[in-house]
Amino acid sequence: MTRIQRRTLWISIVGVLTVLAYAVLAALQILVLNPLAAAPGLTMDEIRFAMAEAGENLGQGAVFFVLGIGVALAVAVAVVSVVRRADPVVPAMTFLALLMLGAVGYFVASFGAGMALADTFGISGADYSPWARPLYVVSALAAVAIVVGGAMAVVRSRHPAQP
Repeated sequence: MTRIQRRTLWISIVGVLTVLAYAVLAALQILVLNPLAAAPGLTMDEIRFAMAEAGENLGQGAVFFVLGIGVALAVAVAVVSVVRRADPVVPAMTFLALLMLGAVGYFVASFGAGMALADTFGISGADYSPWARPLYVVSALAAVAIVVGGAMAVVRSRHPAQP
């Protein structure tokens, strides 16, 4: 295995684990942390019971489906990158793009649960727990890294290294 292939492999491993960690935190935020913050003083069992009484639920299946799309894409990127012996930049930028788009995935995955909480408890559907902020920060930093990486690639292509 060449040095470039090892880099691609390690970037792929770290990329999949990072996207998975993002999805796990997002699911935990949507299904546990935010409901507990939105209905202070109630346990998760009490929250679920109140929601069931109101004909609502957190939509766990939809949450896992939407967040699972990002994880599945990350695994696919890793497999294709390693099998096709891609330049390490390709998986790195792709994983950054998946993390950047994670904010959109989080919003889509949390929308139904937020509305169900709003309908049950007469509150807004917004995030009550602060644990959504790290997700948005990671997505923003990934966007910045993509721009910086793109700018560096342009500079390098215009000023190639001298042998």
